[in-house]
Amino acid sequence: MNFSIESFERFAYTWELTSIGQAVATTAQKQAARRIEFGVFEADLTTGELRRSGTRVRLQSQPFRLLAVLLEHSGDVVSRESLQREIWGADTTVDFDHSLGIAVNKLREALGDSADNPRFIETLSKRGYRFIAPTRIVDFPSSFSQVAATGLPRRSAAGVWWLAGLLALVSLVLLSLLFLRPTVRKPYHIVQITFSGHVLANDTSNLDVESFSSSASDGARIYFSSLVNGNPVLAVALAANGEIGTFHLPSEIGAPLIGSLSPDGSQLVVRSHLQAEPEQPLWVVPTLGGEAHRVPNVLAHDATWMPDGRHLLVASKNKLVIVGTDGSNPHTLLTTAGLAFWMRWSPRGRRLRFTLRDPAKQTSELWEVSAGGRNPHPLLPGWSQPASECCGSWTSDGQYFVFQSSHSGNNEIWALRERPWYLASRQPRQITNGPLDFEAPSTAPGTHRIFFIGATDQYELFRAIPHSAAFTPLSQNLSTAALAEFSRDGRWVAWLNAADSSLWCSRIDGSERIELTTPPLRIFSMEWSPDDRRLALMAKEPDQPWKIYLVDAQGGSLAPLLNEDRNEADPSWSPDGKSIVFGRPPDRMDSDQPKAIYSVSLKTRKVTEIPGSTGLFSPRVSPDGRYIAAMPMNQHALMLFDTASRHWSTLTSHGAGDPTWSHNGRFLYFQDFLEPGKPIYRIAVPQDQLEPVATIENLRPFAATEYRLIGLAPGDLPITSVRTSSVNLYQVDLDGR
Repeated sequence: MNFSIESFERFAYTWELTSIGQAVATTAQKQAARRIEFGVFEADLTTGELRRSGTRVRLQSQPFRLLAVLLEHSGDVVSRESLQREIWGADTTVDFDHSLGIAVNKLREALGDSADNPRFIETLSKRGYRFIAPTRIVDFPSSFSQVAATGLPRRSAAGVWWLAGLLALVSLVLLSLLFLRPTVRKPYHIVQITFSGHVLANDTSNLDVESFSSSASDGARIYFSSLVNGNPVLAVALAANGEIGTFHLPSEIGAPLIGSLSPDGSQLVVRSHLQAEPEQPLWVVPTLGGEAHRVPNVLAHDATWMPDGRHLLVASKNKLVIVGTDGSNPHTLLTTAGLAFWMRWSPRGRRLRFTLRDPAKQTSELWEVSAGGRNPHPLLPGWSQPASECCGSWTSDGQYFVFQSSHSGNNEIWALRERPWYLASRQPRQITNGPLDFEAPSTAPGTHRIFFIGATDQYELFRAIPHSAAFTPLSQNLSTAALAEFSRDGRWVAWLNAADSSLWCSRIDGSERIELTTPPLRIFSMEWSPDDRRLALMAKEPDQPWKIYLVDAQGGSLAPLLNEDRNEADPSWSPDGKSIVFGRPPDRMDSDQPKAIYSVSLKTRKVTEIPGSTGLFSPRVSPDGRYIAAMPMNQHALMLFDTASRHWSTLTSHGAGDPTWSHNGRFLYFQDFLEPGKPIYRIAVPQDQLEPVATIENLRPFAATEYRLIGLAPGDLPITSVRTSSVNLYQVDLDGR
């Protein structure tokens, strides 16, 4: 090679400039970028094209120029004046506010974004806009090579040779790193498999943290839980075209969830999550035809196949137990500090990884233990705060371990590089980046393909029409509410904003709005005090147990009801407002803790257990204080406590959930989650006359996939929180981009 001293000098000096200007270059990359990726989108700033998963999205020039400016200043607030200057120019006469509003709306429409719940573009009132999603630069112009081509000042020969020696040393290091580290690749290409929208997703609004919907694949087929007429079924889809079929299962498996697929792909181990008890019977279901059979003498909240394909590893309470598929020879592998679920063996069967849920803090964390049950330890200690990882699976060659985490704020799929050893990393790589919630990854044998669930949910509140089973949406001012509770006098309403989970209070016409709580507080339920001046909340802070808080309806700080380090639930006021009756969460979120109903004096904070209430939860005090309604942990009955006789009786043996008293105390409304259609009933108290009110079928025109009774509007009209979802299976190949 003919390589002159002059050209070598120029190259060496360029290298020096690059090192000195590295910080400046890093900042300039974003502004000089040709292509920038965010989520499933890619913006080519040279050609003015926007693509979603490789498919071009139609976007006019001004909205694209707006996107380009926001991307170039990603994470920073861009003022309206700056946008006017950069997009329209200082000398252009235009109705700027109107034009900018149209451009923003068209851009959000193209991205599937929302001003109320932004994933990409955030509006800051009277200030401007900010691009809030993570971005990745695909390529950018080599400005330094352009500088080199223009010529550089000459240097002395000694200086050049000194730089040459330094450059040789640096080059050696860089070459070593080049061969020992993976190259930078393009973002992963996500492919949608199913299009029905009815895959069963994990409902984060409920409290069943360990009841995660899973999928499993033999490469050609994907097994998963799906919704048919609102009821969960076991389904299978062809990986090639997404064609779906369903399994016929015994009626005892009310709502099947997959534990795992056997190593030879011939059998699934499944359980039901319809019942309230966390420990359920296990069933082995043949994948290619044949009858399902129950694993005798075993109750568990999750299970996976052992590497030999003849035994199961079952999670029951706080133990991991190895047992034969006929229920024989059980022996404990490990005792855990919380509830373990989603267990997965490494390809060679030497290690086990599982998700461990802390029932007190309501967090989930990935753990690892040897095949013999030795050295249990967290896999990613301190990686996210609070811990939010779960549901991990190895690729069949052990090269990657993929899992779910909300480490970045939304549920996404991440991967750890495990093999070969010189490429292994303790820092997970993000595989997905919205805009959907991506959950529950599983792997296909012989490949690096990953299957997972992608979900987008919408919630809306509906009210029953008098003398009809139909429902209508609540008033327009509650269109963004995920939960609502009307005051006793019917003049005020408190509601939970679905976009950010903030709690608001206003008059029922939407006027006099007051924000009572802000994220990251998570609220599950609330109840007005008898004088309509305060609210009792069941809520939790991150990394903390569920607690009962009191808050003034006109605003003020939260006040915890009790100072104890365990979960509290379902506050219900006494008619005089001087005490609150409460319970404990169900076993699924608070296992191995004693359960009962309690009353606490607001003056003294003295806690008294209600006689005979052991094993009951979800109390509701009648408006006159005569009765307390509650349920056993299995939710197979509705119990009634007479405060005068101090005696419990069974009001109904129906499945029961979310009991709610009518305003006059003559009726109890409840929802039977154990019955198809999850109907709402009301029952007279104490005459025991049961009347059906509605089922999910009455919500069919609104394409409801789930609904929940949350309270009564004035006039004793049942209010339901209705979820409409589009949930499908997706895949990504870690070897292909």
